[in-house]
Amino acid sequence: MKNNLVIDIGNTNTSFGVFNGKRLIRSWDIPTEKISAKADLKLKKIIFEKVIICSVVPKVTERLKANLNKKSKIQPLIVGHNLTVPIKNLYSNPRQVGQDRLVNAYAGLKIYNAPLIIVDFGTAITFDLVSEKGAYLGGIIVPGLNISLEALFEKCALLPKVNLSNPKSLIGKDTKTSILSGILNGFGCLCDGLILKLKKQFNKKPIVIATGGNVELMRKFSTQIDKVDKNLTLKGLNLLTINRFSVK
Repeated sequence: MKNNLVIDIGNTNTSFGVFNGKRLIRSWDIPTEKISAKADLKLKKIIFEKVIICSVVPKVTERLKANLNKKSKIQPLIVGHNLTVPIKNLYSNPRQVGQDRLVNAYAGLKIYNAPLIIVDFGTAITFDLVSEKGAYLGGIIVPGLNISLEALFEKCALLPKVNLSNPKSLIGKDTKTSILSGILNGFGCLCDGLILKLKKQFNKKPIVIATGGNVELMRKFSTQIDKVDKNLTLKGLNLLTINRFSVK
């Protein structure tokens, strides 16, 4: 069985995954700003048969395609262009939904069943709902952790630039700890509060799945998360590839 290369282009990081069947055998991230037609994508000695890309940064998609074309003549599948996520989309304007959110919904449905609430701790934090019948219902978008830290630094003259990390205590004894506690504990409470509200939209108790680049840090600050699956998007892309080319 040959390998599938799946790529999730996000606003902050681009995630790569190599799957053999349904097994993830390798994954890595490259800052999205460093993706270019000549960038080292760390693909040396990796042989793959199919490539699938999900992107929220169109300009980077073109750079990445040019880069991949130098290594392989395989034409990648682009979610939202020549590949559609097979899930009923109940957004008022279905084209407005980020393809990564639909991929997450599809992956959650296939791996964990419905109903679902999927929280993605990425550049933005998204909450997405999947109904008991397996339809994408919509969701909520709020600014992410790093965006919030940057906003404090840029808009508040006396506050320093702080890198995201675990606060030493709930009550800050210095400015850095105060900011980190506010961000982590604050967003933990925000997530729990929104999840509790969203749970009321279902007749049956939903499973709450958390994913995204900051999920390992945030899982400590949210009590409403049932399962953590950092590679949910990559798994969803691989499942799309498998299902597209499976013999019917």
